[in-house]
Amino acid sequence: MGRTRLGLLAGAARAFAEHGLRRSTMQSIAAAASVAKATLYNHFRTKDEVATALLAAELDRLTALATELPVAEALAALSDELGGHPVLRRLAETEPELLTALLGMGAERWAELTGRLAGALHLDADGAELAGRWLLGVVLQPGRSTTRHRHAARLAGVLTPG
Repeated sequence: MGRTRLGLLAGAARAFAEHGLRRSTMQSIAAAASVAKATLYNHFRTKDEVATALLAAELDRLTALATELPVAEALAALSDELGGHPVLRRLAETEPELLTALLGMGAERWAELTGRLAGALHLDADGAELAGRWLLGVVLQPGRSTTRHRHAARLAGVLTPG
């Protein structure tokens, strides 16, 4: 991904974390990325395209993070990332109905996510489903990091016995 596009997505993350998804505009995204609005429009036509690209980039980042770690550490790291993600926290605080709608994804999208989890964590489909549902719970109710880490270790024990 090009440096300009990465900068635009970083700006989008800042704008979404500050204003929420609904209140962010292409202008606020461009301002947060320190570029002209025309530069943003050269890469994305709509705010929805920006949000979709940001989601894809975040999924790639989280998948790469999880791939390098043992299951328990990967689940703990993912829970920290999701539990403290500024955009997700903003949506949970100010636009919970939007967050719920985003998390209520269709079967195809869920299959893609659990497939990525299965590959990154070297789990079977059932294990990836369990891990995915636990991580969704973390998004909605992050709780304390120490508690999440205990739960991650426990879940890893169930997913990878022996």
